[in-house]
Amino acid sequence: MSEQTEDQGMSAARRVVVAGAGMAGVQTAVALREQGFTGSVTLIGAEPHQPYDRPPLSKAVLLGKAEDSAFDVDFEALGIELLLGREVLGLRPADHEVDTETGPVPYDVLVVATGAEPFRLPGADGVPGVHLLRTLDDAERLRPVLARRHDIVVVGAGWIGAEFATAAREAGCAVTVVEAADRPLAGALPAEVAAPMAGWYADSGAELRTRTRVERVEPGAVVLDDGTRLPADAVVVGIGARPATAWLDGSGVALGAHHEVVADDHLRTSVPDVYAVGDCASFPSARYAERLLVHHWDNALQGPRTVAAGIVGEAPTVYDPVPYFWSEQFGRFVQYAGHHASADATVWRGDPAGPAWTVCWLREGRLVALLAVGRPRDLAQGRRLIEAGTPMDPRALADPARPLKTALA
Repeated sequence: MSEQTEDQGMSAARRVVVAGAGMAGVQTAVALREQGFTGSVTLIGAEPHQPYDRPPLSKAVLLGKAEDSAFDVDFEALGIELLLGREVLGLRPADHEVDTETGPVPYDVLVVATGAEPFRLPGADGVPGVHLLRTLDDAERLRPVLARRHDIVVVGAGWIGAEFATAAREAGCAVTVVEAADRPLAGALPAEVAAPMAGWYADSGAELRTRTRVERVEPGAVVLDDGTRLPADAVVVGIGARPATAWLDGSGVALGAHHEVVADDHLRTSVPDVYAVGDCASFPSARYAERLLVHHWDNALQGPRTVAAGIVGEAPTVYDPVPYFWSEQFGRFVQYAGHHASADATVWRGDPAGPAWTVCWLREGRLVALLAVGRPRDLAQGRRLIEAGTPMDPRALADPARPLKTALA
């Protein structure tokens, strides 16, 4: 990571440009004003809509319970300039300019907050009835599909796939979920933890087909690799996302193995006067002794405060959060905090066949992560224990009747 120039921390910065108008971008602009930045703040968004929050897209907006999920932010009152409907195309650090479809935008400090973009299903582009679920336009296209109670095939049993399947079943659609792995959430959770979740699909009336790949998509049908033809008035693809950073190629900004921006522990990039935050950036975690790439809402909410502090010239703030996210699926509220990859012990609280249970991951006797299903108190207490690094008693931890905060070594 290169040394940052003096004007990265910011008495000299009069123009901050934020590329990306999702949660991370909006929160960065707001945090700058909250922390006293008086220069110009420009927010560039690829979509023409007023900036909006994404989680409701797979819930209230999709089901027609809300028209949109626009942020409750008075950009005009905060003096934040919005450049909407403009895709960023490139970065020229030597000129301190971002290239957009309508011309260059100069900056003193740039914040990269362009988020992530969904993977597309190979061979399915242009086939009628194939959908992604990432943008407000995506949700609006899918809303009448659900209203007509069509046969729907969901490709991918990750978080988005499960949330969409939940909404589709609530709308009365026939739903089949196709997953290449042997279980749902295979990329996110260990097999023994994800296994109980497979039953949630059947309980809701959705069919889950694991170890199954899509051979091709045709109008009105999905053909599987075993020759099975599934009727499909609509196909929703939820097979993951990648950082939206192709526009940075050739800019000198260092990118990682997943094409994410490689940021330091203050969320600065390898290029002076450029920060990165949210789904598009990884950061080094001393807490977990590895670099983390977190594609979740809370990361996009928390990181901007660190970025804003650096820009206004406060003492640098180290960004090392306990990752957190939640998901509502099949009538259950699922929450996760921490990072379990380095755990050396797993402790269950409650019966995973029941409606409420928690899994705790320990490393050297300390809580490093937990997944709580219908146990929000466990999550709240566990998150604080992870932050504190408090030694735990595994036996006490295994008692679901005992408050997690009292299960100390």
